[in-house]
Amino acid sequence: MGGDIIRFTNNPWSIQPALLPERLGVDAVTLINDFGAVGYAVAHAGEADFVHLAGPDVPLPASGTLSIIGPGTGLGVAHVWRDGKKGYHVQSTEGGHLDFAPLDAIEDAILARLRQRHRRVSIERVVSGPGLVEIYETLAALEGRAITPVDDKSLWQRATSGADSLAAAAVDRFCLSLGSVAGDIALAQGGSGVVIAGGLGLRIRDTLLASGFASRFCAKGRFEKLMASLPVKIITHPQPGLLGAAAAFAKEHGA
Repeated sequence: MGGDIIRFTNNPWSIQPALLPERLGVDAVTLINDFGAVGYAVAHAGEADFVHLAGPDVPLPASGTLSIIGPGTGLGVAHVWRDGKKGYHVQSTEGGHLDFAPLDAIEDAILARLRQRHRRVSIERVVSGPGLVEIYETLAALEGRAITPVDDKSLWQRATSGADSLAAAAVDRFCLSLGSVAGDIALAQGGSGVVIAGGLGLRIRDTLLASGFASRFCAKGRFEKLMASLPVKIITHPQPGLLGAAAAFAKEHGA
């Protein structure tokens, strides 16, 4: 019926691509993963659309691979390869579903807690907006503190406002894990630079700067020197998804 059906993982929607032009009353359609769209935005955004986060404070390289990581309701991962001559290729991925790899006793405890409910624990269970709740509840359990259940949006507000010291500690731990994951993704993709995307990263930029994000990003054993040479930026464009979707359509249809 109308070709392949695309089903979403986080809601009950489904799309039949072959029916879209008729239903929407348009001549051409481009379907793109949300982080694929962010990848196109990174490829087209100007230097003024990025702010420094870690590594050398230099522009993103014009050639090579840029790894893109975005914590939000899940964890988006993509990469852009640029040839240095304005040519590029965007690849969206499912990198947010890689296995979570703890690096210390606290992360061991986070993993153990999540394993009580999930057969397999991916990095987005921890490094995402909702993941803050898991970190918070684990820290409370380790300290023997009774807490009232709270949703992730309220918890982020309490953490960033300074109203809850345990929530602030959970955010610090989140920043450590994000640094580790960003470094792993860059290593796996052969990244020559890294972009943190999504509103969450931008909102907590000051916290990321003051945290152990950079040290965790670089803590890759024999590749520590290489990791320290990679510029890490946050994209600040107000609508990277829309910018990228337009760029993807233009590239596919020659608009």
